[in-house]
Amino acid sequence: MTSTDNIHPVRTVRVGKMCAEVDEELAPVVEALWRNGFKTLTSCQDAGESNADWVDRLPHMAAYVESRRGWAFIDFPVDSGLSFLTAIAKAGPRDAFYVRMSHWAAPDSWDVSIRPFDVAMLDETRASDFGLRLLQVCFPAYDLAEILCRLERHESSDLVEPAPTDWTTVGR
Repeated sequence: MTSTDNIHPVRTVRVGKMCAEVDEELAPVVEALWRNGFKTLTSCQDAGESNADWVDRLPHMAAYVESRRGWAFIDFPVDSGLSFLTAIAKAGPRDAFYVRMSHWAAPDSWDVSIRPFDVAMLDETRASDFGLRLLQVCFPAYDLAEILCRLERHESSDLVEPAPTDWTTVGR
């Protein structure tokens, strides 16, 4: 999670043997993730800002870059990402936040995807070998405070009992 040319202010996060420069707004969340045993790969507090220069080189990316303004992301190894989603779902009520994180049709729904990766992208002398190695969780930056709150509740085993969910925003 270290970058030498980060456009966002960064803070050093240390938990045990893990240490990285992390975007300032994401630093408390990454620290809580690591304390809870979740592994991360990369993160960004505003993907639109970070990727704004893509449009100069890759004009076809303009709509994507604009759609990511105000959206943060965290990349996880697949198993760790799935465990993260489960943990924060269990550590809070099944409210609008929960609906955004769990249903694709909710207003401001999270974009959660597992991306295949070919090892030949890093070493073109190797034969292609695809695997599912990365789960990306992209969410509106305004959810950072609730994510942190739920990670802290998860850490203290303060879990919420399952309850009915208001699905009206997704047509259920």
